Amino acid sequence: MEEKEENKYSIIVPTYNERLNIALIVYLIFKHLQNVNFEIIVVDDGSPDGTQEIVKQLQQAYGEACILLRPRPKKLGLGTAYMHGLKHATGNFVVIMDADLSHHPKYLPSFIKKQRETGASIVTGTRYVKGGGVHGWNLMRKLTSRGANVLAQTLLWPGVSDLTGSFRLYKKSVLEDVISSCVSKGYVFQMEMIVRASRKGYHIEEVPITFVDRVYGSSKLGGSEIVEYLKGLVYLLVTT
Repeated sequence: MEEKEENKYSIIVPTYNERLNIALIVYLIFKHLQNVNFEIIVVDDGSPDGTQEIVKQLQQAYGEACILLRPRPKKLGLGTAYMHGLKHATGNFVVIMDADLSHHPKYLPSFIKKQRETGASIVTGTRYVKGGGVHGWNLMRKLTSRGANVLAQTLLWPGVSDLTGSFRLYKKSVLEDVISSCVSKGYVFQMEMIVRASRKGYHIEEVPITFVDRVYGSSKLGGSEIVEYLKGLVYLLVTT
């Protein structure tokens, strides 16, 4: 893919105990973004499993200008991890994605292409349109996720099919604006980001993706997250 020099993409990857995944995700980003100007910003929240040591090895292999390690002392929440990464981003576009291989870097060229063609402020990956899907979830998890999205669609009308996805491309200025008005933490944070962006009138486009359940490590979604999601839904209904 030919890339105009003026566009640079800062890819923020929050990590916590992703030692087994981070090298592969970095390799795949480099593989799929040839001829694109980008940097990877790893925001590690004090992983005890040696994630940061692996990132330092990757810096030696790929260069410290391409891979920035910006650690924090402990787990402080996803929203603040993006804010922390954003402070160090030098690109005019920012990608946010998970480190656990649930978001495949092969979709990044599609995000970039869609943004170029439409001029969108935000391009978000969606599991819920033709060409998208989920791999590795049991039926109950699929139903829970789908039901959560339908509920949010009905109540909030954001004009986006996948509210809880966390694989997105933003114009940096738009991300800075939206993130500064968000108050949610954890699982609800992604939903608040896209709802507030929609309310602010930003142009949002979607690209179908297949979400793959994490390969190594344990899932972070449980009953408490579902309760938080419902609380967040009510909050957004009242405040947006």
